[in-house]
Amino acid sequence: MLGEKALELIRELQRSIDGSLTPYNEDAVRQILEEMRALFEQNQKDVSATVAGESGLFSGVQLRHAALERNKRCLLAYLLEYIKKMRWEFGSVLPTEVKYNLCEQEVQWFGKYNKMLANYMRSIGGTGGLDLTQDLKPPKKLYIEVRCLVDHGEFETQDGNIVVLKKNSQVRSENSKLDKLTEKEEKLSAD
Repeated sequence: MLGEKALELIRELQRSIDGSLTPYNEDAVRQILEEMRALFEQNQKDVSATVAGESGLFSGVQLRHAALERNKRCLLAYLLEYIKKMRWEFGSVLPTEVKYNLCEQEVQWFGKYNKMLANYMRSIGGTGGLDLTQDLKPPKKLYIEVRCLVDHGEFETQDGNIVVLKKNSQVRSENSKLDKLTEKEEKLSAD
């Protein structure tokens, strides 16, 4: 059936929408390209026969052309969604071995997507923006225990509460409230 492999490729992409980057399905892409090549060659033959005077082939040419267009749209959707997932998996800079396997247009599209995402993140969430690429998975625990290794003094959390952090003291707080401090490993240890 025409376009069946392309549709299966899109279904595979939808099944992996959870954010994880699945292996590139090179076999399916190659089969779709071979199907497209065969459809194009058949269309060329039928158009040549129609020019030579044969009739009744026009509807077959239209059907194959529609299948070619559909396969092309499915392949582009698969490739661009795959590249988009790379941004969320690897960050704003692609590893060299991944970048090496992409063509120039794919690298350019990745760069444009990266810029659009950065502009969007700067436009939301107040003055500093909101980094959507952090904490892609929810925390296992809503609250964390933080043990202060050095005397830090008073610390104001994001919601305005003041927490006193003395050496060897432990504080139980929401995960997000002490993010700035827990990133500084030399001062705090999060359990």
